[in-house]
Amino acid sequence: MTFSIVALDPATGDLGVAVQSKFLAVGAVVPWAAAGVGAVATQSFANVAYGPDGLAALRAGGSAADVLARLTADDPLRDQRQAGIVDAHGGSATYTGRGCMAWAGGRTGSGWAAQGNILAGSAVVDGLADTYLAGGAPFPELLVTCLAAADAAGGDRRGRESAALYIARAGGGYGGGNDRYLDLRVDQHDDPIAELGRVLAFHHLYFDRPTAQELLPLTPALAAELRADLERLGAGPGGWTARVYVPMDPSYEPNDPGGDAARPFVGEPRPLPEGWNDAWQAALVSWMGVENVEERTAAPGWIDPRVLQVLRSKVAAAT
Repeated sequence: MTFSIVALDPATGDLGVAVQSKFLAVGAVVPWAAAGVGAVATQSFANVAYGPDGLAALRAGGSAADVLARLTADDPLRDQRQAGIVDAHGGSATYTGRGCMAWAGGRTGSGWAAQGNILAGSAVVDGLADTYLAGGAPFPELLVTCLAAADAAGGDRRGRESAALYIARAGGGYGGGNDRYLDLRVDQHDDPIAELGRVLAFHHLYFDRPTAQELLPLTPALAAELRADLERLGAGPGGWTARVYVPMDPSYEPNDPGGDAARPFVGEPRPLPEGWNDAWQAALVSWMGVENVEERTAAPGWIDPRVLQVLRSKVAAAT
C-alpha cells in the first residue's frame, strides 16, 4: 500500500525518507530518521517499533544491513513486513516479506534504498531509484521528485491519499534545538505528492535565510514603494500588525540584558534612505512576522527580494 525511499545526502550528510500511500497520515507511521545515525522506512502492516529500535541499533554501531536483519529476525510477522534502512555511512538495506501484497519489492544502492508494496509493478520502484540516481535537484526536492516518478509509473494500485517528507539534519530544527530539519506531511489529499511539493516550497520561503549577497539595498524609490504598500495593507507605523505582538507583561523589554536576544538579521546595516526611518523599519518587521517570513529579516537598509515579492503579491491580491 506504500512506496518509499530512504536516502543519505552525500553533500550535506542529511538523512531522509519520502513516502506516499493510500493510507491516512502515512507520515505518522513510516518515516524515521536521526542526524548522524540513519533513516528507516517501515511499511506493509508496518511495525512502528522498527523506527526507534532501528535507529537505536544504528546509533550503537550496527550497519543498515545488520540492523534490518536483526529487526526482521525478531519479528514473528516478518513475512508481512517491508522496510528500508540507510545508515550515516551510506550503507543500505531493504526487506520485503514473502507475504507482502503483489507487486512488492525493493532496490538498494550506496546511500539509498527504495521499496514498495501493492504497486502497479516493478517500474514504480525503478522510478524511485532511477530518479534518485539521476539527481539534478536539492535533496528535499529530489526525494519529492522520486515520489512523483514512482506515481507516474503506476504507483500504489489502490490510489493516493497521503505523502510525507522527513529529513534529519544536526541542529536543523526550528531554532536549532533538534535535528528535525523537514517534517512535512500531507495527511489526506487527492494529489498528495504535488501538495507535498507545494508545502515544501512554503517551508523554504518561511524558514530559509537569504545570504547577504542576495539582499537588495533600500533606495529612495524602493523605500517609497514599501511605504505605499504597507500603508495599503494597513501595516504602516502604528498599524494593525504592530498590535499583534504585544507582550503580556507591559514592562517586558526584549532588548534588555535580562530579556531575550533580539532576532538576528542578515547582513550589515547601511544608512537608511530618504523617507525610511526606524518606525518604518519596525513596521516592515512587524508585517513580516505576521506573514511568517521573519527568518528573512535583513539588516536595516536592506530587504530580501523574496520578502519584497510576498509584499507585492499581498498588495496585488488586496487591490
